[in-house]
Amino acid sequence: MKFTRSDTIAHELKHHLPFTLVVSLLAGVFVAIAFLFDLASTGILVNSFEVIHPLHILVSAAATSAIYYKYKRSVLGSVGVGVVGAILIGSISDVLLPWVAGNIFALETVFHLPIFESPFLILGVGVVGALVGIFFGFFKLTHSLHVFFSVFASLLYLLAFSVAMSVWAVLVISLVVFLVVYVPCCISDIVFPILFIRKPCKDCGHWHD
Repeated sequence: MKFTRSDTIAHELKHHLPFTLVVSLLAGVFVAIAFLFDLASTGILVNSFEVIHPLHILVSAAATSAIYYKYKRSVLGSVGVGVVGAILIGSISDVLLPWVAGNIFALETVFHLPIFESPFLILGVGVVGALVGIFFGFFKLTHSLHVFFSVFASLLYLLAFSVAMSVWAVLVISLVVFLVVYVPCCISDIVFPILFIRKPCKDCGHWHD
């Protein structure tokens, strides 16, 4: 039985929903703790974001390149798709969407994009991640880590770079982080590489794992 791209994408989005919900709930607890102990004023959250965001790019590139390389044995193509997908969508989920959401809800969130400020670091971890995905695989592991790191990168960005923090802000952050993470992560790891695959797997009819 063969499946269309749409069938596969819908199946994978449904399959990854529970894990993302659980991680988002854990992240909500983290937000409450950070607010309670006023961690934003200590600089810990900013430093944590500067570590978590590159890790997010690393595992995202690995997951994306792994699924692409499985069906199209091109190292150069896999690296390109992995790096571009990881940096583009990772920047959207970690920075752009939290920044937009923060300002919509009057959190006075400051714009801070690592690819502009540390391009060699971000590109470097992207390439390393893509090569790991190509030669070692680990799609399921890297996708799970991708969701985990993305949740906390988005939260850390909002907490570290927002000026106006309150109980209302904590509630808003907890509510928006799920969509901010779930949609971009699944687009990056599942939808993005599938768009570059011309035909499904001969053995199972699916377009990827």
